[in-house]
Amino acid sequence: MTKRTTAEPVLSTRALNRATLDRQLLLRRSPLSALAAVEHLVGLQAQEVKPPYYALAARLDGFTPEDLSGLLADRSAVRMVTMRSTIHLHSAEDSLALRPLVQPARDREINYFRKGLVGVDLDRLAVLSRELVEAEPRTMKQLREALGAEWPDADPQSLAVAARCKLPLVQVTPRGLWGRGAQVSLTTVEHWLGRSAEPAASADATVLRYLAAFGPASVKDMQTWSGLTRMRPAFERLRPELLVFRDENGVELFDLPDAPRPDEDTPAPPRFLPEFDNLLLSHADRTRVVPPANRGRTWQANTVYCPFLVDGFLAGVWRILDDALVIEPFDELTRAQRKEVTEEAARTLQVMHPQESYDIRFGTVLP
Repeated sequence: MTKRTTAEPVLSTRALNRATLDRQLLLRRSPLSALAAVEHLVGLQAQEVKPPYYALAARLDGFTPEDLSGLLADRSAVRMVTMRSTIHLHSAEDSLALRPLVQPARDREINYFRKGLVGVDLDRLAVLSRELVEAEPRTMKQLREALGAEWPDADPQSLAVAARCKLPLVQVTPRGLWGRGAQVSLTTVEHWLGRSAEPAASADATVLRYLAAFGPASVKDMQTWSGLTRMRPAFERLRPELLVFRDENGVELFDLPDAPRPDEDTPAPPRFLPEFDNLLLSHADRTRVVPPANRGRTWQANTVYCPFLVDGFLAGVWRILDDALVIEPFDELTRAQRKEVTEEAARTLQVMHPQESYDIRFGTVLP
């Protein structure tokens, strides 16, 4: 870290990288329980079933898939739409408090579907939808059909999306359990947990939690992560108790005074992450993890690949194909790096697939 003579201290990209990896439990594996880790990380991206499991395998010491599966089975954790209108896996406590916080963003989302909702009373839609999903969990197809019967002139998909926006719907198990296949069926979080919704988490408290998991960060970074807007006032209220830095481009960054900010030369072991990991999605400026030359290289058309890190930065993608875990680096790795990456791949397989046998192969270096 270097200092300007007339402004706040400047954090280099590598310093930001190491600080963020430390908050993300990726510099060293943490002894935290799966539930404690999910709460520390303020949820895990969970559009698909497997990513949250791989996310914790990369971060926790002694983790097994059954640890997380058990939380979903006993309803200590749930899968629901929260930040950025995407499915996240949250603790039960967070699901009841964070969804009300992001509700204004979900209300705005309905505006994208207004053409398909002409003549629809949204308050009535919310009441009817709640009655439907609390009578029994419903698929989106079933919601479309039931709501379409009430509003036959409306667009069925818009009706179902509006229901998802208006209500805090969770994906009920067995969806989300490790090794279990099941379609998405929905009910309200209150019905699933047998508890009333909590008061919305405060913006100020959520900023502090975001910084603990993703900082140091800018206002835009936090807005990118949450999908919320107009968060500047919360940062300004908190400014007296926060540290302020700048990145190499002069952007103002906020941080908790007692949060870890390791030296930029701190070793960062390779890590295999799932697709959609929040590490890569939770900052407006992703260069702290994604080198500019590798931007956009974790997806192609509609396919999103699993990334892996070398020296703390995005270095390639990986996948399990048939009988092998295939590693495809973006650039040539040194002999030492290949050895470390191979060892991390072997560990990932041992944690996630202990009863199965996979080879480890390096694929063609991607262009």
